[in-house]
Order: sequence, then C-alpha cells, then structure tokens
Amino acid sequence: MSTAREEILDRIRAAISPDTPARAGSPAQVDAAYAALPRDYRRAHHDAAGTDIVALFAERAADYRAVVERAGEADLPAAIARVLAELPTFLVPDGLPPQWLAALPADGPVEASAGDEADRPTADRVVLDDPPLSARELDTVAGVITGCAAAIAETGTIILDHGPGQGRRALTLVPDFHLVVVRADQVAADLPDAIARLDPARPHTFISGPSATSDIELIRVEGVHGPRNLHILVTGLPAAADDFHSFIPAVTST
Repeated sequence: MSTAREEILDRIRAAISPDTPARAGSPAQVDAAYAALPRDYRRAHHDAAGTDIVALFAERAADYRAVVERAGEADLPAAIARVLAELPTFLVPDGLPPQWLAALPADGPVEASAGDEADRPTADRVVLDDPPLSARELDTVAGVITGCAAAIAETGTIILDHGPGQGRRALTLVPDFHLVVVRADQVAADLPDAIARLDPARPHTFISGPSATSDIELIRVEGVHGPRNLHILVTGLPAAADDFHSFIPAVTST
C-alpha cells in the first residue's frame, strides 16, 4: 500500500472514530468547531443591495431558453390563465394557491382524468395527482403549474423542494410543459444564499431552463430528461420595477 493511500485512510479512520476529540464533543461543540473553520473564499458574486438580482435571474433563465415574464400580483391569475389556455390538460399539485387559478374560465378545478380533449371545459382540463398518477398517465398530461422554494439569480436556476404547490418530482419531469411562479423575494443572489434558505431534510430539484441534451455531434435535443418548455412568471416586484422586462429582450410584460 502506498504511503499516500495509507495517509488518506488514516485520516478517514480518525475522522470517523468515536475516540476522535471533535467527535467526542457534544453536538453543540462539533457545530461550533465547524462554524469556526476559516472561510475566506468568495461566497457571493452579487450584492443584492446594489444589483437587481430579479432582473439578473430573468436574464440568465432566458439564456437557457426559458420564457420569462413579469406579472404583478393583481395580474398574476390572468397571466396564468393566458399561459395555460393552450394546454388541453394540466396538472395542479396539492397546495397550489387557489387564487392563482381564479381567472380560469370555469367554476374551479375538479378531478379529471388525463388525456381529455382540448375543447373540454377548464374544470375537465385540470388533472389532480390524487390518487398518484402512474408514469403512463402523467405522460398523457400536457403540462403542470407549480410554485418553487427558491431561485438563483447567478445561474437562472429554479429550486423545488416538493412542498405545497410543487408536487412530487415526477409531476415536473414527465409533462412536456412546466409553468413556474417565482416570487421576487424567493430569488437569491448566489448559490450559497439559496442553499441557506432551504431545508436540508427535504428533497430538492434544481431546474435551469427546459430539459436539454446533445449527442456526440452536439445536436441539441430538448425534452429528453424533463419538460421541453419552461415558462416562468415572476411576481411580487415593487412598482418601481416596471421596466424589469427591458433587461431581457425576449421577455414581455403582462
């Protein structure tokens, strides 16, 4: 066995040994020792106080070929209804704020089977995951609408923790269209800021644009590992952000 390998294994044994001083301490002492580790590296590239991080998020998300729009709080239901109008069926996860669907031209969502005709009333276009749909049933649904847990401006990434209004992971991987509502206060400047907002005990899905891959000849194919189309509605911006869409040429304002 090489000297380098012995050294590495010795360090691992020491780290996991109950006789190691750091491990023999209380959880509070271990946490304090971890917090005391030097962290003199750069933890953020953008100062939220001096950077319009919401506009940066929208710009980066649009770079990934996502459609990004701004919608005021009062206009959000109408924007959602407009985006969903082209879908024959769409999933509504448990816990989605009911006011988001208030502008849909129907009495409200009720359980419906997947694969209904496009000209059915809105109530029949809404699909609920109760009981949980099979992969085959999910594949017949055109799209899904969700909220999110956080978003990252630096990378244009949306983070789901699959809590209320987000549904289980399969709901946002199988349908071809994903509409996400992102509140301005959910946008973090950088990855460390976003991670600090998350519950480490929950599962997390990171979404940077529509699903895309390429073969050895670099031919881009979308929709292989997830939705082919990602549409983002950013809401909760202050009135002073009325020119938000001017930062992203492809973005329109509702």
